[in-house]
Amino acid sequence: MTVKVISFFQEGCMGCKEQALILTEVEKDLGIEIEVIDAVKNPQYIKEHRLRVTPTTLIIEDGDVRERMEGFVHREDLEAAIRRNLPG
Repeated sequence: MTVKVISFFQEGCMGCKEQALILTEVEKDLGIEIEVIDAVKNPQYIKEHRLRVTPTTLIIEDGDVRERMEGFVHREDLEAAIRRNLPG
């Protein structure tokens, strides 16, 4: 069982800039890596994950999206969502 966290952003998005700070804190606190992808520069993800807004953060387990958070997500909510999907 592999859990992956991906956060999509785009340049000039104020919510994305704020989210980036939280992502860094959550990575440190939980000891995980969050993949950050510019959706505009990687348009294949827009269709693949049906992205409508940035930031969008996905928690994926074995290729299936388990949690989808569209827009800015507070640190506590993001950590709780990730913890729900971590093994053990």
